[in-house]
Amino acid sequence: MTDSNKLPIDFCEETCVHTDSIAHSMRGMPDLDTLFSLAEFFKVFGDTTRIRIICALLEDELCVCDLAEVVGMGQSAISHQLRLLRAAHLVRVRREGKSSFYSLDDDHVRLIFKQGLNHILEEND
Repeated sequence: MTDSNKLPIDFCEETCVHTDSIAHSMRGMPDLDTLFSLAEFFKVFGDTTRIRIICALLEDELCVCDLAEVVGMGQSAISHQLRLLRAAHLVRVRREGKSSFYSLDDDHVRLIFKQGLNHILEEND
């Protein structure tokens, strides 16, 4: 319930269970293990440094030295974040001589990032 002077109330003022809606929602809900994995996946996006790395890799692969320059951090700090991104299957590495080049793991990562960015930019308009 809302009026022009109040914020929306975030609970029902009266208990009324909608069994059809509940059943429909439950049919589409993955099991708890899958939801836990999804929550863990999204936690990886919860760090500004990792988001900056993903953003830097949107267009092309970069070596660790280049990523350190783009993000403005040391290679060891970048390497730590890259390990977390790699463990979450968000980036992949390619060795060339003594250099390690990173790229986004697949187009899903690009899509997730861009959808999130679009959502934020839409909110700011």
